[in-house]
Amino acid sequence: MSLEMRPVCERCSARLDANGEAFICSFECTYCAACTEALRAICPNCSGELVRRPRREPGLSGAA
Repeated sequence: MSLEMRPVCERCSARLDANGEAFICSFECTYCAACTEALRAICPNCSGELVRRPRREPGLSGAA
């Protein structure tokens, strides 16, 4: 199962490039850098830690 690369911040709806900077919790809630800072890197949905989302090589679909 591959990581879902959500295209927008859940808090402010800012556009997030698949290979750009974004932050996620273990449930894949996704936030931009500015919102992550404002939230003090704590997901408001689950109280989990927000960490930098890994980047995916261009052209990869996530299929194994």
